[in-house]
Amino acid sequence: MNVLLAAINAKYIHSNLAVYSLKAYAEEKWDSEAGQKEIQEDTKPIIAIAEYTINQTVDQILMDLYRRKPDMLCFSCYLWNIEYVEHLLREIPKILPKTEIWLGGPEVSWNAKAVLLRFPQVRGVMRGEGEETFYQLLRARNEDLHKIDGITFRNKEVWNNDARNNEARNDDDREQETILATDERKPMDLSKIPFVYKDMDPFEHKIIYYESSRGCPFSCSYCLSSIDKCLRFRNPELVKRELQFFIDRKVPQVKFVDRTFNCRHDHAMTIWKYLAEHDNGTTNFHFEVAADLLNEEEIRLIRSMRPGLIQLEIGVQSTNERTIKEIRRTMKFSEVARIVSEVRSGGNIHQHLDLIAGLPYEDMESFHRSFNDVYALRPQQLQLGFLKVLKGSYMEEKAEDYQLVFQERPPFEVLSTKWLSYEDVIRLKGIEEMVEVHYNSGQFVHTMERLETIFGDAFSMYDALRAYYEAHGLDQVNHSRIGRYEILWAFLTEYLEKYLTESKKSSLKSFGESLVGSADGWQEEFREALTYDLYLRENVKNRPAFAGEETVEKRIAAAFYEREESEHQYLKSGYEGRDRRQMRKMTHLERIGGKLLLFDYQNRDALCNQARVTAVEEL
Repeated sequence: MNVLLAAINAKYIHSNLAVYSLKAYAEEKWDSEAGQKEIQEDTKPIIAIAEYTINQTVDQILMDLYRRKPDMLCFSCYLWNIEYVEHLLREIPKILPKTEIWLGGPEVSWNAKAVLLRFPQVRGVMRGEGEETFYQLLRARNEDLHKIDGITFRNKEVWNNDARNNEARNDDDREQETILATDERKPMDLSKIPFVYKDMDPFEHKIIYYESSRGCPFSCSYCLSSIDKCLRFRNPELVKRELQFFIDRKVPQVKFVDRTFNCRHDHAMTIWKYLAEHDNGTTNFHFEVAADLLNEEEIRLIRSMRPGLIQLEIGVQSTNERTIKEIRRTMKFSEVARIVSEVRSGGNIHQHLDLIAGLPYEDMESFHRSFNDVYALRPQQLQLGFLKVLKGSYMEEKAEDYQLVFQERPPFEVLSTKWLSYEDVIRLKGIEEMVEVHYNSGQFVHTMERLETIFGDAFSMYDALRAYYEAHGLDQVNHSRIGRYEILWAFLTEYLEKYLTESKKSSLKSFGESLVGSADGWQEEFREALTYDLYLRENVKNRPAFAGEETVEKRIAAAFYEREESEHQYLKSGYEGRDRRQMRKMTHLERIGGKLLLFDYQNRDALCNQARVTAVEEL
């Protein structure tokens, strides 16, 4: 029997850990039981994996599936691919009428019967944890399916080609009677799942995902992870050996998919200590953590690590205490803020903080405060997301109480609530884009810090940028990186100059406190800040108009690089054997604030990718 596990990822660089786990577990257990003569070796199915992306056409995937001609086809279903999978389900039986289709994954597990009623083409759904269920399905060969825990399926006598190709079911009552659901499968020992990365070829140029625990100790109302309350951990010695595999191969990044990695102190410390002791200087490890669970021992260890060894994703979601309580969280934001600030002060950890718009009791005023509270912590990334009303979540149950209006299609994103209008949501969407461009990109750090002092708060600043983009039709157009600098300069010139001349500045602080006092003064101040930000990230040789004339005379630049060629006073690591011409191409000199600054692009900051900047003594 030929079995195909199909994954449709959001991007090419993503991989689907689930299908690889199912394949590895089934093959290893089959071999083990065949060795013990419990099953016949020659009946072992051939299991293959096919990974696609949502950017491919349905036709492309259909053609590939047809060429493979699987006897059994299993789709891994998630929020980002379920619509795509549904398109394929309607077409596959037309070209592969003998192929049996099964579904699995979070997007079909909690409404399995409804899925089968909608799609007569599908034989069954594997609910929840899939490794053992998938293996039992392979062994059963369509016999005694009712003995397999964790599945919802059609009786064989009604599952035939005519039924599968008939979109309109005329007898719903009879159809429901033929759909059977077995008992829930008991959680398995996570250490029994084989390591899936023995062959790294399929994962070249892709993000590596790794799992050291399953389940979540929390009950957040918007999340399906809270449904799995059985928290399990992989054997730490096994984890160490597997992480060493990545370390030895200098994999660029490994993302842990554990829902709250640090929910057990000894587990987190064991892994973090191992990574610190075996650091290869290259590999980065990503963890999703609860900041308020980090204790002093963990923080000391984290602060001692190489910059870029680990990065932390922290879901704050809101700082409104009533909202936090309503969504069943136990976070104390003052403690989160303290710990995030302490970690940040070490200067070695990338922190990614999340907010969710559309939560109960969070109106625009409240979200304005939440945004400013989190922004003030200065994480490397601030993600402004929007509530997804997931099927099977407690949030879905409360939709009527919250007057939640959300899209019918995945990802079921919020349109409005009792506290937030659709107009508010549109406004927040624009602010989200401005935060991505001007904050998360890391391209405008010093300019935005200066600008914030004028507006008084970050939310108002990004809201003004949103309004500027919309007023000038810039929000519907793609822009180059350099183009973003030019737009920000145009915003500064038009928007701030307008307020400088107004007698009432309701949304801004006094310019007398924040600016030099004249149009020429603030223009020069922001020109220098924007130019500094530009050269921190970009080694541009075609100077943009806003930066003005060259600030370093040719003779001074020539003398500097001539000296560096022989003395290497400033340019050492990464410049061995380089002549003055090569050094000039690899660096930039700029005069800012009366100082001659050298931007070194060979030695960038491990966290923010900014060039190293050194004040140069003039000849």
